[in-house]
Amino acid sequence: MNTGEMMKAPSSKLRARGAALILALALLAGPASAQQPKTPPAGDLMQSELMPPRPESVTPLAKLIAEAERANPQILAARHGWKAATQVPTQVATPPDPQVVVQQLNVGSPRPFAGFTNSDFAYLGFGISQDLPYPGKLRLRGEIAQRDAASMRERYDAVGRAVIAQLKTAYFHLAYLQQTLTVLERDDKLLEQMEKIAESRYRTGQGSEQDVLKAQLERTRLVREVAMHHQEMWTAEAEIKQLLNRAPDSPDIGTEALTETSLPYTSDELLARVRAANPQVGAEFETVQREGLQVELARKDGYPDFNVAYMWQHTAEQFRDYHMLTFGVRIPIYRSRKQQPEVAQAAEELNRSRHEYEAAVQQAYFDVRDQFLAAQTSTQVLKIYREGLIPQATATFQAGLVAYQSNRQNFEALLASFLDVLNFDEEYWRTLADHETALARLEQLTGVELH
Repeated sequence: MNTGEMMKAPSSKLRARGAALILALALLAGPASAQQPKTPPAGDLMQSELMPPRPESVTPLAKLIAEAERANPQILAARHGWKAATQVPTQVATPPDPQVVVQQLNVGSPRPFAGFTNSDFAYLGFGISQDLPYPGKLRLRGEIAQRDAASMRERYDAVGRAVIAQLKTAYFHLAYLQQTLTVLERDDKLLEQMEKIAESRYRTGQGSEQDVLKAQLERTRLVREVAMHHQEMWTAEAEIKQLLNRAPDSPDIGTEALTETSLPYTSDELLARVRAANPQVGAEFETVQREGLQVELARKDGYPDFNVAYMWQHTAEQFRDYHMLTFGVRIPIYRSRKQQPEVAQAAEELNRSRHEYEAAVQQAYFDVRDQFLAAQTSTQVLKIYREGLIPQATATFQAGLVAYQSNRQNFEALLASFLDVLNFDEEYWRTLADHETALARLEQLTGVELH
């Protein structure tokens, strides 16, 4: 056997082993891969039907936010609840409807109008009565209803902000997945280059068969990671479509490229906006005001209500008509069993609402501090990745690739430097997505506009 035949024999053996390895991994990946009559190379798997093409069109985040505000069921339900609450104040602040009374008194017989012409006791009467609550009660009920409507308005705002924050989080996660998918496809080409170099060195007797198999194994692992990325993309898109109230089979969503958004506020500036701009805190504040009015109304329930009635009674023409005016008073005599417990209950509800308000403020303070620190930390980490780790890892890998080609570095060191580049790239985009998510949460908590 000559030298050329000796070089061809290991190469054929190597290709056979590499193909067997990729086929075995593909069979482990799932039944869809097992049905293929022939396993394609790892680079071809990147473009297989398991990896559908990414959306060609890009949908701006602002457009999706506007669509969510129009179509999200949670936002629409909260909006209708708030609008319904605004119709209550005028209802409860309006006096009770008057009552009209018609009477007919018979004399000597149950027959209608019996004795009407010959007895001055028989009559046909028409009357009207009006209940008059104690002064101030109706006003307090109206103000309580107004506070309820204001609380519903704050809760509607809170629902809207929560939905928008959830939409932004899913959007940024989808953008991260789509961006890192590009990174994975780029790194697959680098691995393909490494595989070819390893195979070339193996043919010339400078490398080992194990180096080629490791390169093929890493490419197959990369294919698996791409498949997992697509699964996460489908999940993120499904969440966005659910928030937009779109059909599940609607077109896929393409995202804008992730860019770092600056945070032009200090922690103290953001904390100062909590009491004034946080809708959850605002709703609790309106509840405190409502319970304060409820205490005042409970005290007024200890005062009497009134009733005024007028009755006109008509008999036959030879008899004079009767006119009757009645003035009634509802006297609250069960103060110890009714009014006093009512006042005590209202006072306890007021204290409860005050503590819940302070708890909401403290929770919002904690969330603002937490998200502010997360945004600050991610900003620093992004700078380290951008200016240090990624350029250094890329330079190390490129130098290692040249050194490996000239037999001055082993394959394990080259592969480790490649994995550093891959991991740092993915971590950079994940950190960037986390940074934007923290800013979205700060927008929800403080009402500032950052995106």
